[in-house]
Amino acid sequence: MNKEHIEGKAKEVLGKAQQQLGKAIGSKSQQIEGLKKQVAGKAEHMMGDVKAVLKDAAKKI
Repeated sequence: MNKEHIEGKAKEVLGKAQQQLGKAIGSKSQQIEGLKKQVAGKAEHMMGDVKAVLKDAAKKI
C-alpha cells in the first residue's frame, strides 16, 4: 500500500460523507461536491495501483 492508496481512500470516504450530508440537508451542490471527491479519490487510488504494479515489474527485471 502506498501514499496514493491511502489518500485516495480517504478522499472517497470524505466524499461519501459529504454526499450523504448533502442528501440529509437537501443540498444538491454538496451532493455533487461529494461525488467529485469520490471520483477523485478513486482515480488517485487507481494511480496507486499502477505505481505498485510498475514497482513490482521493475523488481522482476
